[in-house]
Amino acid sequence: MMGLSRMMPTDRPLMRHAAARRLVRWAASGALMLLTVSASFAQDGAPDPATAPVVGAAALPRDLSPWGMYQSADVVVKGVLILLALASVATWTIWLAKTIEIMLAKGRARAALKRLAAAASLADIGVAPSPAAELLAAARAEIRLSADTFEKDGLKERVASRLERMEAAFARRIGRGTGLLATIGATAPFVGLFGTVWGIMNSFIGISKAHTTNLAVVAPGIAEALLATAFGLAAAIPAVVIYNIFARSIAGYRAQLGDASADVLRLVSRDLDRRVLGRTPLSTAAE
Repeated sequence: MMGLSRMMPTDRPLMRHAAARRLVRWAASGALMLLTVSASFAQDGAPDPATAPVVGAAALPRDLSPWGMYQSADVVVKGVLILLALASVATWTIWLAKTIEIMLAKGRARAALKRLAAAASLADIGVAPSPAAELLAAARAEIRLSADTFEKDGLKERVASRLERMEAAFARRIGRGTGLLATIGATAPFVGLFGTVWGIMNSFIGISKAHTTNLAVVAPGIAEALLATAFGLAAAIPAVVIYNIFARSIAGYRAQLGDASADVLRLVSRDLDRRVLGRTPLSTAAE
């Protein structure tokens, strides 16, 4: 009994140290198992880092210039861009044609005004082919048709009515084509916005299919969509500016036509007074 009692105090610390070492080994092995399991889950849930940049590079177009973005754009966006390009071509074609037409018409009107201001009678003036010449021809035709009448005021009213209608016809003729400019200026931004909305919608659909928000995948589609808005503004801004310029030029031309009509009516009134005074027969002035 005494030998057993002497061994117990020395064996108890050894047993405690052995149990502590076993607990440490069990804790270390459990932590190692947890790290292994978490690493395997992370590898299964996360994409392969070696393949992620390759997907982004494949989604990027080779050329980010306007032509490259047009080639890689959606069919609807391509149709919008083509429509806006045609609208821009129409704008500049109308600008060139109407600029030449208005310049020539205003030059002829200025020359006719000088001749009308220097004339003393309808019989003394011959104007080159121009709207002013047509105004003169209309006044002479009305005088011939009213040769058997004696009411001076009635004749002047009929001549003034003819001249007024002819002025309106000349204004409509010179303003032909400017309505298309107003239409392009008003609708081109909205057409471009439609292409932008369609392109961005397709970009979000592509994002949902690719299961990624990588900027390299998202940016090209949005850039292609915004290209439609840029084309719309590029077509609309010149159309609005050119339309306003033509509106002012046509208003000036109409003022010249009004001056020519007033000069013709003044010559008619002068010839009527001469007929009343018996100096110059009105039928002779109308020939």
